[in-house]
Amino acid sequence: MQASQNDQNLLREIGHIGLLFTAVGSIIGSGWLFGALNAAQAAGPASIIAWAIGAILIILIGLCYAELGTMLPVSGGVVRFPHFAFGSFASYTLGWITWLAAASVTSIEVVAALQYANNYLPWLQKLDAGGSPVLTLPGFVVAICMLALFSLVNVVGIGLFAKLNNVLVWWKLIVVVIVVIAFFAAAFSPAHFFQTVEGGFLPNGWSGVFSSVAGAGIIFSYLGFRQGVELAGETKNPQRSVPFAIIGSVVITFLIYVALQIAFIGALPPEALANGWAHIGESFQGVHGDVAATFGPLAALAGILGLSWLAILLYIDAFISPADTGLIFATVTARISYAMGKNTNAPASLAKVNRRGVPWVSVILTFVAGTVFLLPFPGWQKLVGFVTSATVLSFGSGPLALLAMRKQLPDLKRPFRLPYATFISYLAFLSANLIVYWSGWDTVWKLMLATSLGYGVLIWHEWFYGDKTPSLDLKHGSWVIAWLAGLTLISYFGSYPDISAEAGNIGLLNGITSTAVMAVFSAAILWMAICHRLPDEQARSHLSASQS
Repeated sequence: MQASQNDQNLLREIGHIGLLFTAVGSIIGSGWLFGALNAAQAAGPASIIAWAIGAILIILIGLCYAELGTMLPVSGGVVRFPHFAFGSFASYTLGWITWLAAASVTSIEVVAALQYANNYLPWLQKLDAGGSPVLTLPGFVVAICMLALFSLVNVVGIGLFAKLNNVLVWWKLIVVVIVVIAFFAAAFSPAHFFQTVEGGFLPNGWSGVFSSVAGAGIIFSYLGFRQGVELAGETKNPQRSVPFAIIGSVVITFLIYVALQIAFIGALPPEALANGWAHIGESFQGVHGDVAATFGPLAALAGILGLSWLAILLYIDAFISPADTGLIFATVTARISYAMGKNTNAPASLAKVNRRGVPWVSVILTFVAGTVFLLPFPGWQKLVGFVTSATVLSFGSGPLALLAMRKQLPDLKRPFRLPYATFISYLAFLSANLIVYWSGWDTVWKLMLATSLGYGVLIWHEWFYGDKTPSLDLKHGSWVIAWLAGLTLISYFGSYPDISAEAGNIGLLNGITSTAVMAVFSAAILWMAICHRLPDEQARSHLSASQS
């Protein structure tokens, strides 16, 4: 059986540069507009290390998907790989989590664009009682119109999407480079990285660094690498394009993010650090005289430095960058529900495509879900931890699927074969689990609640359509329940965030002991998943069925 397992109805119109630009464009969204401030507040100058840690963890996960994506270049791969390896129940669970995260990202990017735009269109958002930006009614209408535009571009076809995205990515790259250079040229104080009055290089210790990886938007800012996997089925040469896009996009954006973080910290006025790193945003208001830092921290800093032209450029880009990423995630979210339809554990109508090769039913569902996610959004950062944890949790199945399919489908052609697969897959799975844990108990319990709601949807689907769908393969997906339950318990007994935040967790496990427990737990779940993988013939059957 060769790797011609392609989606027969989706058109292959994206080249390897186009796929790389799709990943880079997805990564450079709203994360860079808010991440520098949020990371500095959480970790101080050590936020530089946090960006490096985030890149390493994502590359480990991405390497696993480089093999899977070239071996099986199918759209919605994050959902379909666990289906091939572990059956319907496992793929549904991961598919639900993935779809939930991706659908909410589109809305987050729209909110981010409007949050910056509020500086010159103040009727788009307002501050709630807790000081968080929320959409006004007119802002909500504008947000819905943006989601509708994304859907329209998707219905027209993937070719138009790729051409439009390539132009927008060049714009975003140029703007980020201009910002970095301008900050370095306008003001740079090396003393900000070591001054003891603000707590030195590690003002909040290593816990601040690790927490910022998950909660300050760092991992969120790298999540776009997945587009190299999700759109593999619509790529002209996936064997070359997929690894190139996954690894190349993370490396390129890591260099950009670190340069921006260094420039941002060095350019801060001394007054902004008067109350310590954790209160930079509040201190901005005292320096700038308004709440511009709340609605646009980079533009606020540009204004303080007297770079009014740069502030204007940032306000323009702050609409374009998130909007482009929102467009990309609208595309990807539709491919995830398409994949669930192909897996037969969701309504088959989700896999219907129009004459342009677009899963139009899934596009409509994505628009509806995006509209719903706009309702409770209290500003950009409030849901970053949730989206990060949900997305990374879905990625965690990739390393396990890789090892399972090494045993189930040993003769399948692998244009990119990951060396030291067992060791790297374990590190990738551990990385995913640690990121979820670092996001903190307050995020984890909400994630598990959302997953439980997904099981309610599954029960409904099986009740009405169970006689028309194959077995759920519960035995082979039982490790998923153990995995989710274990993550919940470790988070509950852990210490992220700091227990003084009254998040509800016990704080029994400190940083060292929790990491050790997570390392052992990850190894146990990996072993359990491989032992419970589908029989070889059943895995081949699932793979063949997906091509029909």
